[in-house]
Amino acid sequence: MWPGPYGNFGSRKYLLASLDQSLVRMGLDYVDIFYHHRPDPRTPLEETMGALDSAVHQGKALYAGISAYSPEDTSRAASLLRDMGTPCLIHQPQYSMFDRSIEKGLLSVLEAEGIGCIVFSPLAQGLLTDRYLDGVPDDSRAAKPHGFLQRDRVTAEVVAKVRKLNAYAGARGQSLAQMALAWVLRHPAMTSVLVGASRVEQVEDCVGALEKLAFTEGELAEIDSVLAG
Repeated sequence: MWPGPYGNFGSRKYLLASLDQSLVRMGLDYVDIFYHHRPDPRTPLEETMGALDSAVHQGKALYAGISAYSPEDTSRAASLLRDMGTPCLIHQPQYSMFDRSIEKGLLSVLEAEGIGCIVFSPLAQGLLTDRYLDGVPDDSRAAKPHGFLQRDRVTAEVVAKVRKLNAYAGARGQSLAQMALAWVLRHPAMTSVLVGASRVEQVEDCVGALEKLAFTEGELAEIDSVLAG
């Protein structure tokens, strides 16, 4: 948020000061959810969760959430917040067909703790759309010199997988983006997804995923075979 000490990560000073500044910029008295977006190795988790608890009890946030926490840290954070009387409402991890790391324990923890899950980058920064079926368009996200999706990630192997997935989506009567979102939402621990859209038609396409969320075991097996190939 600012240069110098306490300008980042998870100290009490950083979290509460940055929240105050954000409220002023937005012209709001409170936010619905206040997240801590990544664990801070230099700050005790008790201090970080205490700051989230303070934000809720001060009326500056209605609920507390976390993001990018490991299964173990999620369990600890949930326990600390519960003891303070401020339940951890939601976890915001990254999850898509191309990044399945949360399947290795985190989803089970969220179900056990009763914490919601709202994932970001469910379309893998646009890879899981029809945008890159023929490589990297000049006006695409991957063609820009900045951002998380760089040109070198759009490899021939990735494009081959995307084309196969696109064919499966077509057989299901969906766009690739719709199938990719439905695939994420299939898990019972999933609450919602965050999609980044720059055009109205992209939003409309993503919402269309709700029309067909179910997968057969055969379809899931075929998708797994593509992703593992």
